[in-house]
Amino acid sequence: MNLTKTLAATLIAGSAIVGTAATAEEINLYSYRQPELLKPLTDAFEAETGIKTNVLFAKKGLVDRLVSEGENSPADVLLTVDIGRLDAAKQAGIWQPIPADVTSRVPAEFVDTDGAWAALSLRARVFYVSKDRVSDTSLSYADLADPRWKGKVCTRSGQHVYTIGLVASQVVNNGEEATKTWLEGVRDNLARKPTGNDRAQVKAIFAGECDISIGNTYYMGKMVTNDAEPEQKDWAASVRLVFPDADSNKTHVNISGVALAKNAPNAEGAKKFISFLLSDKAQAIYAERNFEYPVVPGVEASDLVKGWGELKADDISLTAIADKRDEASKLVDEVKFDEGPQN
Repeated sequence: MNLTKTLAATLIAGSAIVGTAATAEEINLYSYRQPELLKPLTDAFEAETGIKTNVLFAKKGLVDRLVSEGENSPADVLLTVDIGRLDAAKQAGIWQPIPADVTSRVPAEFVDTDGAWAALSLRARVFYVSKDRVSDTSLSYADLADPRWKGKVCTRSGQHVYTIGLVASQVVNNGEEATKTWLEGVRDNLARKPTGNDRAQVKAIFAGECDISIGNTYYMGKMVTNDAEPEQKDWAASVRLVFPDADSNKTHVNISGVALAKNAPNAEGAKKFISFLLSDKAQAIYAERNFEYPVVPGVEASDLVKGWGELKADDISLTAIADKRDEASKLVDEVKFDEGPQN
């Protein structure tokens, strides 16, 4: 296979990734992260180190590609989002341990116990609530199952990785039976069958179809700064964010993360890149450009993000959440969550 020709349409960094090892001055990145989110970081890394980054972006299939490429893979680093996708990479065996000294700045709950992956940034799974119709300033995930919200909740599919992460965290914190009962209550409070992405739920609140939705924090930043689609600014202006279970420091967080490829041709360069992503400089870029929370303690969120409220994150290990993802998926199917209200 001529890898250069095959990947040319999806390369976002000036030169092609070829089917041979990168030079000592180059690293090859496989990325599920959108190009516009990654480019400020790769530009800064190249300027600081002189190491060139070649980037392959795809919406799906990169883990399978790494498996099929085997020892001939040109990939040095895999970048992705959500603990589920990182765990899938781990289970596929396409990683080598990231040295502990590289990830030493990251809290232990956000690093895989075997070194298979490490978090690079945080995003909280919060509530978007109508400014006009919801006065509550303190809510919990349990409240989503309260009958007072019947017909007022919107969310995306129960089988989406973001939802599964939240459900898995409920299993870890509350147990399987309690989570099943909770899911049934949330299902019956839905205003409609789960559909669309996180921004679509905010649009539904703007349109009066529901009063509360579940979404990742950074989507608020994406909407309020979206000059290309100014209608999204109107959606954002109709809601405010509530951090669930903030009183007990249990707001669910997920991550963007990184894995060091098992057969990385330039593992040393890859480690330098991961170290850079965990530097104050790169963490500030995540904060300012991507509307995410820095994973490194002491690096502040952007003023815009801080204006949404204080994040008091659940400190349960993401490895524990990953271990409960299959159970969470089965519960979602068992209660027929994506079919919408049953009564």
